[in-house]
Amino acid sequence: MIRLRITLISTLLLGMFAFLRASSGQQTYCNPLDIDYKYNFEEKWRSISYRSGADPVIINHNGAYFLFGTIANGFWRSKNLRDWEHVRPQGWPDRDVVAPAALSAKGKLFLFPSTYEQRPIYVVENPDAAIPNLVVYNGELPFLPGAQGPWDPALFHDDASDKWFMYFGSSNFYPIYGIELDESKKLGYVEKARELILLKPELHGWERFGRDHRDTIKPFIEGAWMTKHNGKYYLQYAGPGTEHNVYANGTYVGDTPLGPFNYAPNNPISYKPGGFVNGAGHGNTFQDNHGNFWNTGTPWIAVNYDFERRIAMFPAGFDKDGLMFSCTRFGDFPQRIPTSKWQRPEELFTGWMLLSYRKPAVASSTQYPFAAANVTDENPRTYWLAQTNRPGETITIDLAKTCEVRAIQINFTDYKSGLFESGPDVYTDFRLRHSNDGATWQTLPPLPGKKRDRPNAYIELPGAISARYVRYEHLHIGSPNLAISDIRIFGKSDGPAPETPTHLQAGRDADPRNAFVTWQEVPGAVGYNILWGIAPDKLYSVYQVWADQRPRQEIRALTLGQKYSFAIEAFNESGVSKPSETVNIE
Repeated sequence: MIRLRITLISTLLLGMFAFLRASSGQQTYCNPLDIDYKYNFEEKWRSISYRSGADPVIINHNGAYFLFGTIANGFWRSKNLRDWEHVRPQGWPDRDVVAPAALSAKGKLFLFPSTYEQRPIYVVENPDAAIPNLVVYNGELPFLPGAQGPWDPALFHDDASDKWFMYFGSSNFYPIYGIELDESKKLGYVEKARELILLKPELHGWERFGRDHRDTIKPFIEGAWMTKHNGKYYLQYAGPGTEHNVYANGTYVGDTPLGPFNYAPNNPISYKPGGFVNGAGHGNTFQDNHGNFWNTGTPWIAVNYDFERRIAMFPAGFDKDGLMFSCTRFGDFPQRIPTSKWQRPEELFTGWMLLSYRKPAVASSTQYPFAAANVTDENPRTYWLAQTNRPGETITIDLAKTCEVRAIQINFTDYKSGLFESGPDVYTDFRLRHSNDGATWQTLPPLPGKKRDRPNAYIELPGAISARYVRYEHLHIGSPNLAISDIRIFGKSDGPAPETPTHLQAGRDADPRNAFVTWQEVPGAVGYNILWGIAPDKLYSVYQVWADQRPRQEIRALTLGQKYSFAIEAFNESGVSKPSETVNIE
């Protein structure tokens, strides 16, 4: 059983364990993933420049990991799920790939772009080579019978039956479809596509469109993926729309690859409406080399364009009752890369807390109204803008007291960059300095490896440092403007973890898809995690809120007729409280 419980003692032990591992090199990651997101050219006609991190598919192929996404000009590969190298294979189509399907099966790495026309199914040959080859596997696919598309496709090979299938769909009108493929025809279509699942927002609150599910626009279903586990077929889908904080993944479960399928009672299975990283929808599920499951998703940025997004990766799994879930608790804080099979995905949380929230920041220069204070507000849609992009611009954060600093994440904003493709000048370079008195400064180790583009640079320090002030000193970015949305500093502050919140209450609204949760404020808390699910031992969903907001949150993601349980925990710069007792609602 998964219990989302963590004590102060266990937090300290986790931090100690993390220190021992970090001393031998970087062992953690932090969402959004630290990769060189590529610039999108689709809105060039409107002079809108933004990066296209979206629709991720991570494939474990022969023990290495391959990350495909929308308009990536190639793909990324990794040996450890932490360090990602971008490569563009020979034969990569000039008409770039959008929301692709990818699959490792029978020794081949397949790739199939979204299309409403006819595009080939590819195979990546020698994917570990310095420059792999992308070759056409089937360039003569007929038009899809029984549906338009396939857009947002997913390929699936059922080892037990040696049959192949494809799932697809991206619409607020049409459903997710499924169709069998014929291996003898190089994955050509068999019969017609079948209608499989549709959104039902009148029953499932989380499937309603808009920020916090408050819009009346008909929601979108997309991002299909299939996972087989213990003889069951988990057809996953995303909704209700990528351009909002509530973008999430759900699943239906069946006994055969084409159904019929039953709605999972604990949907959404991957949900992250609060915190710095908002949104967890439209990704895939894969297993790492230790047998651990992961669920990927598409967080929402939306500074320059509604569909400006990034990529996130959350530990996932299946409980004893066969329920699929994803762990987004502290999902944008540093997490360990596992080196073995975990017992609970919560074990990956380092216990390094956010030290920088709402802390004072002073910049060398500022363009009004983009204030220095924006770098500590945990909002990727606000940012500091310097007057120049010259080396030497600085911004300094005062943590208010000396703390143990373990990791830093620098999130850049593409303010009027005018870039639509990467080039040799598009890379990121900066220095980090720290001080205890604001007068005497020490330089942190330089960024490891070759210079590369890091719009969401995450730096795990070789070991803990003692610092009150942390300074970013600018050297270079590819954009003509230096803009930073957030500098996020993680570690530990002296002092106790907060007390457990009391007086937790939860009740359904007149619309039973909504529930209101209230609690007593905890002195010294930085924030709270509302833990909720369909039973006290299945609190798989999390809504993170900040302590400087009122102690009340509406959860608009419930299913009609489903019972729910709620608990809450508080966190500060020193640790996490024990969760409260659960409150149950009919």
